[in-house]
Amino acid sequence: MALDKPYLDVPGTTIFDTEQSRKGYWLNQFCMSLMKADNRARFKANERAYLDEWAMTEEQKQAVLHVT
Repeated sequence: MALDKPYLDVPGTTIFDTEQSRKGYWLNQFCMSLMKADNRARFKANERAYLDEWAMTEEQKQAVLHVT
């Protein structure tokens, strides 16, 4: 059951709520993993393989690859 969210129609504003938080959870976890040198080395060695270990959407993975 979807909750009524009357606050979502604030013009020009992206509302950060629990639903938005869930969408970015795995992307955030991936980013936090890069705080460890071993994980950064693994990512540099094979970016796509490391990204595929995370339950991100393909769009999120492509965004990371586009920036790197």
